[in-house]
Parts: sequence; structure tokens; C-alpha cells
Amino acid sequence: MTVTPYSACTSILIGKQASVDGSVMIGRNEDSRPAWPKHFLVHPAATTEQASFESTDSNFKMPLPKTAYKYTATPEWTDKYGLFEEDGINEYGVAMSATESTYANDRVLAADPLVKDGIGEEAMVTVTLPYVKTAREGVKRLGAIVAHYGTSESNGILFADRDEAWYFETGSGHYWVAQRIPDDSYAVVANQMAIQEVDFDDPEHFMWQRHISDFVRENALNPHRNSFNFREIFGTNNQMDAYYNLPRVWYGQKMFNPSIEQATNSHQLPFIRQAEKLLSVDDAKAFLSSHFQETPYDPIGAGSEADKKRFRPVSLATTQESHILQLRQFNQPGLSGIHWLSMGLTAQSVYVPFYAGITETPAEYQRGLETYSPDSAYWVFKQAGVLVDAHYDQFGDLLKQTQTELNQYLGRSVLQTDQKAQHLNGIELSALLTQESMANAALALKKYRELTAKLITQATAFSPLSYKHDANL
Repeated sequence: MTVTPYSACTSILIGKQASVDGSVMIGRNEDSRPAWPKHFLVHPAATTEQASFESTDSNFKMPLPKTAYKYTATPEWTDKYGLFEEDGINEYGVAMSATESTYANDRVLAADPLVKDGIGEEAMVTVTLPYVKTAREGVKRLGAIVAHYGTSESNGILFADRDEAWYFETGSGHYWVAQRIPDDSYAVVANQMAIQEVDFDDPEHFMWQRHISDFVRENALNPHRNSFNFREIFGTNNQMDAYYNLPRVWYGQKMFNPSIEQATNSHQLPFIRQAEKLLSVDDAKAFLSSHFQETPYDPIGAGSEADKKRFRPVSLATTQESHILQLRQFNQPGLSGIHWLSMGLTAQSVYVPFYAGITETPAEYQRGLETYSPDSAYWVFKQAGVLVDAHYDQFGDLLKQTQTELNQYLGRSVLQTDQKAQHLNGIELSALLTQESMANAALALKKYRELTAKLITQATAFSPLSYKHDANL
């Protein structure tokens, strides 16, 4: 039986006044299967008369604008189930990540069912990101598509530019809302509808399907008299939320607001919070790489066997890739945007910085099929993790050492490249950003191949067929 992959992901959004350097950041772990490679591409700008999109997974199709802007993307190794381009930054400095799979309740879906041949996750980046110049435009474009064609899934979608971060949620076949993350705040989301009170008198911070209030009223869906809580009207509140979803939100808020005591699987966890300190890209990496460290629930920690398996962690073996799309306060969009990309299991991989202004990606990032191959970036990072898994106590420190060295080097590389690039434009800027991004990726692959060689060499001592000779015999 073939199972169509879908993303059971974890997301983070950070406003510009909540970050240490004024960046807007959105990030997400894309989770599907333990062995399901991703590629990383740059689509050049293109003009196509009578352009259109047609899904390879359903009967969804739609016309497209004839002009498409350049953008980065991480498609699947196969388009059998659709493209699933998932995340990227376009030439105007707009970032998009799609999607965070969520679940609508039965009463809402009875009134407005999902549309089998409506737009789904696999198409959202492809039909939206190349055609918008701001994050707000992205919300409006995708909202119009969902309202017109319907959607086959309930999802959360992240948009950002250097001024704003938006979280967009589809709640049924045709209805959606979106909320701007306040500049001084952050949000973490985990497979549950997240947006709470919608203020229809505040279009600067909220957008919505224009008939959503009428739909809710006419179908008697709102359990509250004087408020419009999207999560409670459209979402779920069940055992899967308590054990699969809410603990990840709890852990993210525990990381960034450690002084606030909250129940691990409380259904009252807020969508928006102000962190106790300014957040960096390293904080976003730490959250997306986390697995309940320093709690009884860490699968590789010291808790009981029951506790270690009690909750689904943020970073787990089914992660295909993880990304943080960072929009800094530079005037040139190609320099402002960094597509931080971690292939495979985030806790065992490393985030490589690719500037939005790149014109190509390394050949290794464009390769990889379902079966292991040593020339694929996905499989290089994945192989090291598989070897560590077999002997975590013995190999964990080697992995951590490689990650630490690379994180420091790659962070330093970004600082140095920023200095070189600030006074460049056009072809010169693109050439520098491509050159430095390619060099960073090459180094990360080299270090992980070296790590794999060490792991294989040392693993030879752990064979169950080994024999220790007693010299006294």
C-alpha cells in the first residue's frame, strides 16, 4: 500500500523587534518519512505566455500570471505526489513556507467540506511565491485561490518580508484567516490550528475570507457570544492534540519564556508570546532541532522509558529538511534574505546559509532518490545521523563537535560576506553571494563526510562478533 506523504511539521515565526538584529524570521521542520529526499533549487525569473499550473497528484489546475519572479525552493525527489516545493525566498525578498498540517473539526467540515481537487500543500509555494512582492500580497493571493478553488487540506502557511511575518490558516474547504505576528513577538505552531481572537476591525493585523463571519453565524459554529476565536470555532481539542501537538508548543514557549509555568499539554497555550529576551537565528535553530532536552520526555535523555516516548518531539527521524528564512534589514533583497537549510534530521544535521541572491545551488543539493546515494546532500547528512543512532552514547560527542565547528564557521562566513557585499549590486552581488553560499555548502558536506568516515571506522569495534582474548588463558 502506498501512502501519500504529507507534512506533520513544527513552525516558528519571529517579528523584527523580537529579534536581536532586527530580522524577521519564519522557519519550519518539514516532516514526512524517514527516507524521503529533498532537493534545493533556484528557479530563474521567467515569462511564459498562457502560463498555468496542473497538479500531478490531483485534478487541481489554474492559470498563472505570465511573469514569474526568481525564487528558491526545496522540491521532493519525485513529483509523483506533487511538487512540494515547501519553502523559499523570491527576488523581491518575500519568504514563504507551506505547510503546517492542521485539522478542522467535524462540525465545520460538515458545513464546508474539503475540496478533493482544490489546492493542496504540494502546489501552494509554486503558485504563490513567484508572483508576489510583499508578504501581505502573498496572503491575499493564496487567500483568493483558496476561496475560489477550495483546498483539499487544512493547513497553516507562513509568509514574511523584512517588515512583516504573517501566519495564514485554512479552516475548511474555502474559509481562512491570517494574522500578522506583532513585531515584538514570536509564535510556535505544531499541527494544530493556532490563531485565536480575530479582530475584524483591525485589517492591518488580520485578513480573512470576506464571508467567514456569515458562514460561521449561518451554521451556528461559534461557541462564544461576543468573540471570534478561530482555533475554537474551526480547530480540534482532542487526545492527539494533547500528546502529539501541544507539548511541542509548550517546549518552544518554555525555551523562550522559561519563567512562565504552563502545563505540558494545556489547550490554553497562547498563539502569540513576547520572549523574555531578543531571539537570534540560533534560537530558531535550537527550537527546530529540539527533542525536549532537560525534561523527562527527551527520547535520548534520562527519563523513564514511558516518559521518553510520551510526547512527539520537535526534531525527529521523519524530518526531510528544516529551514529558517531570515530577512535582515539590508536594502538589497538578495543580501537581506538568507535561506538557512538543514537536510534530514535537524538534531543531527547543520543549517547551511544560502543567500537569497544566489543564481544556482550545488549539484549535490539537486540530487537524491529514495534509495541512498553518496552524491546527494540529503543522504550525506542522513547517513551520518543513521550511524550516530546506532551508538548514541559513543558517537554523540563526535556529532556535536562537528555541528559546533560548522555553526561557528558558517556564522562567521555570513558576517564576512555581509561586509564584502554591502556596496555591491547586480551581477557582482549575485556572483559573490553564490560563490560564498556554494563554498559554505561544500565545507558542510566535506565535514560530514569526514564525520561519517570516523563513525564507520570506530563502529568496527562494536560488532557483536568481536572477541576479546584473555591473556591469562
